[in-house]
Amino acid sequence: MSDLDRPRLALYVALGVVVCFLGARYLSAQVTRGDPASAAGVTTTEASPAGDERPAPPATVRVGRAGDGRVTVHVAGAVRRPGVYRLAAGARVDDALRRAGGPRPRADLAAVNLAAKLEDGRQVLVPRRAAALAAPAPAAAATAGVGGSASASAPAGAAPAQPVNLNTATLEQLDTLDGVGPGIAQRILDYRQQHGGFRGVEELGEVPGIGAKRLATLTPLVTV
Repeated sequence: MSDLDRPRLALYVALGVVVCFLGARYLSAQVTRGDPASAAGVTTTEASPAGDERPAPPATVRVGRAGDGRVTVHVAGAVRRPGVYRLAAGARVDDALRRAGGPRPRADLAAVNLAAKLEDGRQVLVPRRAAALAAPAPAAAATAGVGGSASASAPAGAAPAQPVNLNTATLEQLDTLDGVGPGIAQRILDYRQQHGGFRGVEELGEVPGIGAKRLATLTPLVTV
């Protein structure tokens, strides 16, 4: 190689060194501004919209069951603590009565199927036993003597009307009462079913359509 080519060769070498140096600095700057893991060939997670490159924790999705294996029932009537109760699926009417404090002394358990399974959203109604009806007054048949005629304090053919029991009367029996038509008779039956029977005659005043005047008329004609 001639002496004339040596300076040119040295210039080429110097230019090559400068280009390599500049290229190294450029790559270093790119790595500093970018993701180091990407420069190293490591796959990273996608950056969040806010610029945070840390991987976001997976979203927790809580899936609830439509039913939790329990039933809700309304226990009403002749029980100690009427109300709404939640019991395990498959529970019986007897379990619901226990949760409600048990039946009251006058509860008519013979009218309730204690072994029946509870159904969600249903009402368990425990009726009260009807009070024993008073025995009818014996007919006045005393004679005044031999050949005498029978005496009676009531007009002939009339007998004292027997009070109608509000807890056992039918719609037709209630309809025969003075001032009670089919509409009010049905309201009396609805009230009896919703509250498990009447505790006293005065409770009849709670029935819609029966005011104080009508209650005073019906009081001697009904009983519980």
